[in-house]
Amino acid sequence: MLDGCVPWPEELAERYRAKGYWTGEPLDVLLQDGVSRHAGRTALVGADGARWTYAELDAWVTRLAAGLSKLISPRERVVVQVPNIPEFVALFFALLRVGALPVLALPAHREAEIVPLCELSEAVAYFIADEHRELGLAVRKAVPGLRHVIVVEDELPTADPVVLPDPDPADVALFLLSGGTTGTPKLIPRTHNDYLYNARASAEVAGFDESTVYLVALPAAHNFALACPGLLGAFAAGGTVVLATDPSPGTAFELIERERVTVTAVVPPVALLWMDESEFADEDLSSLRLLEVGGAKLSAEPASRVGSTLSCALQQVFGMAEGLLNFTRLDDPEELVVTTQGRPLCPDDEVRVLENGELLTRGPYTLRGYYRAAEHNARSFTEDGFYRSGDVVRQLPSGHLVVEGRVKDQINRGGEKIPAEELENHLLAHPAVHDAAVVGMADEVMGERTCAFLVVKGPAPTLRDVTAFLRERGVAAYKLPDRIAVLEKFPLTNVGKVSKVELARRLAGDAG
Repeated sequence: MLDGCVPWPEELAERYRAKGYWTGEPLDVLLQDGVSRHAGRTALVGADGARWTYAELDAWVTRLAAGLSKLISPRERVVVQVPNIPEFVALFFALLRVGALPVLALPAHREAEIVPLCELSEAVAYFIADEHRELGLAVRKAVPGLRHVIVVEDELPTADPVVLPDPDPADVALFLLSGGTTGTPKLIPRTHNDYLYNARASAEVAGFDESTVYLVALPAAHNFALACPGLLGAFAAGGTVVLATDPSPGTAFELIERERVTVTAVVPPVALLWMDESEFADEDLSSLRLLEVGGAKLSAEPASRVGSTLSCALQQVFGMAEGLLNFTRLDDPEELVVTTQGRPLCPDDEVRVLENGELLTRGPYTLRGYYRAAEHNARSFTEDGFYRSGDVVRQLPSGHLVVEGRVKDQINRGGEKIPAEELENHLLAHPAVHDAAVVGMADEVMGERTCAFLVVKGPAPTLRDVTAFLRERGVAAYKLPDRIAVLEKFPLTNVGKVSKVELARRLAGDAG
């Protein structure tokens, strides 16, 4: 494996191969198999309606890989910051064929994130979209080791096809970024073996097949939209991938109607918005059979409304770019779909829940260490290789997990511990509340007090209104918010989660 990465112990690697999780194939087999099985079927559709069959996409990838091979060598790292346009898909598969290792940045990243990513990965190239030209100039100036900064819309190199050696399936195929809310994201190495299993098994549990039309509503470089099952899962099943430029109802609903989309994946804030807007939408959304929601917990109250408002099934997905994925199953009772975040994808996903509820895990597609991060790895992994996720969960006898929050996502109010997720779920049941985020605010007497940030529908309720509503629901007095703050929208992290770090910063600014 690439220097700076931590391999699986050989005894576990042998088990994963013997059980068929690791098939010894390159990740690019997803596209190659698509060509051999159904070359003439539509593989990819751009937001503008441009279309490629499996054969046409493969031909584009083949010529692009030939061109890139003249610029980039196997195992060299390249940073890719490309939004949901067809070039992202072609470039991703072409880099796999070359054996180069894409570091998948998100469109929202800026110089403060990109420069450290280039330096840590020792990137030799930086692929950007037209919208990031100025950023590309700044990064090139700051990172002397970059040989190429390439704008994908106008200068992707192509050449006549050449024979390229297959990469080692046990080696790194790509790097994802950790979802931390502060500091530079850490690099998550994903191998051909583990990520191929990730995509194929996720597609199976989501019921993907040749009739699947998958809308990429979230950034394609995000693990959820890429391979959980994402666009790679759709290709694994022989389905069609439709790219959306953004997840707004105006954009997504039009594409669902036009392309008869059957499944898509969103984060909870987007799910809430879609449910609100669907009541007034003119578009025909009847083709949508499954909405996957993940990236953060979808609370029970809005989860219970997905079927009645969007007329499709809900699949909750709880996972991490580091590996472990949990899905509610398509045949689960509705109560489990609404109130849990699913159970592990693989029979060999090992889950430990500590006394404080923290989730630890290891398995055939969960990393053994971040790239070139020995000091951080010593804190993030146990001696026997379990990843400390930082998530607080309960595990039911069925194996399903209920996410309670993060290790630090609780308010300590005078010694009483208030789980933010629990209070948020109660607040979301209020008829005037569209979304809620609970954050602790420093207090000299109590240590912390509770602030409930709300995005509302119509007139904002007062603190007295909210506390009366919560009391009626039987919420303990110590859990009642000390303050409410109404916002038009919540600040989000680069992966679409509510940024409680930013909310806490605003509270600290108010106090100052």
